[in-house]
Amino acid sequence: MLLAGDAWNQCFDSMQSEAWRLETLPTYTMPQEAEKLARFLAGESSPEDYKSGWMDEVEQWTAEGKRVGRVHIVTRPLSDYLRFEFEYYYRHHVRAGEDIRILDVTDRENPLPSVRDFWIFDQSKIVLMNYRADGTQISRELFGGDPAPFVEYQRVAVAESVPFLEYVRS
Repeated sequence: MLLAGDAWNQCFDSMQSEAWRLETLPTYTMPQEAEKLARFLAGESSPEDYKSGWMDEVEQWTAEGKRVGRVHIVTRPLSDYLRFEFEYYYRHHVRAGEDIRILDVTDRENPLPSVRDFWIFDQSKIVLMNYRADGTQISRELFGGDPAPFVEYQRVAVAESVPFLEYVRS
């Protein structure tokens, strides 16, 4: 079943304890980010007081005792998009309470080589994120099978990664 609009939002609205994402791509092509990305590539930094609707949601969920996190698998040199994402989003999202971690596989074997992007809610509901080769999202698809492999992917990704702020300091 494909998820969009209210059906997609309901995944977050109905979570009881956790929403977690695995990101595997070096670039996500998002038309709504094009202007910010162009400014970043021109040398502009994200404002220190940056705030977004996502950050508001993360703050609300964490205040309710829920967890929100992700692991992004990367290789160096980082793509322009990843450098942008780190500057414009991740550093602020961490401040809002999101547990963002980086799994750098530049000098090591990827422990999740064929796993694609997904969200997992409460370790039971899986949403597969479908992208074109250029990082443009095609769809979100509710997975109807056994969530156990995805719970294991999450465990491995978290165990093999480092917190975002630690990664950017090194």
